[in-house]
Amino acid sequence: MPKKRKSRGRKKGDKGKEPYVQCDKCGALVPRSKAVRISTWSTPVDPQLAKELRAQGAIIPRYKVTKNYCIRCAIHYGLIKIRPEEERKLRTSIRRR
Repeated sequence: MPKKRKSRGRKKGDKGKEPYVQCDKCGALVPRSKAVRISTWSTPVDPQLAKELRAQGAIIPRYKVTKNYCIRCAIHYGLIKIRPEEERKLRTSIRRR
């Protein structure tokens, strides 16, 4: 049977089996190399309150939150875009917002 993609849709290469991660939106189990990982900075303080506290000289803690998404959720929520066929063949990294 012919392959649709040279990489079979993931980055693992010839490494064999790899662990699954769970999508943070729908809960689907996705191979780790196929999941879309998005890292954002988060703070436990309300933005309006944080602005006032910073004006008074307080230090507001921030921490990095990394989420895993399946391809379906990443496209649905606009994290990645469907590229035209000619653009897919270019060997460049995918631009994420």
